[in-house]
Amino acid sequence: MRLERDWIAAHVPHQGRMCLLDAVLSWDSNRIECSARSHRAPDHPLRAHGRLGAACLVEYAAQAMAVHGALLQPPSADSAPFGMLASARAVELLVAELDSIAGELSIRAERLHGDARGAVYEFRVNSDARLLAHGRASVLLPAAAGSAHRTPA
Repeated sequence: MRLERDWIAAHVPHQGRMCLLDAVLSWDSNRIECSARSHRAPDHPLRAHGRLGAACLVEYAAQAMAVHGALLQPPSADSAPFGMLASARAVELLVAELDSIAGELSIRAERLHGDARGAVYEFRVNSDARLLAHGRASVLLPAAAGSAHRTPA
């Protein structure tokens, strides 16, 4: 079932131009695939020094993970707890910048592990048949973030 940008913006903390994804193309309990065209916007919120660096692809992947988390919430839940990107590992950027990428981005994330504390995802970002970036990322959920600062009794 395809979900559009309005649904995405209503379920993630990223708002306005910072909501980078245009659609959810497919998803199940372990995977999500999203699409985006926002990298072509001259007023992209992550553009700096006249260019949009490839490291921004990690943010596209993180937003796909946030959408996946929202989709995994039970229908009775008021809202999904917003997570925080805790780490990005083994990231390989295969382009220097996104300015020359004319095609739509395809963002795929697969949850390798997940529980009440957070999740670990593997991600890939392509445009057409070209791989632009891949890696792993960890997401920390708010309950786990708060417990990290508690002193044991």
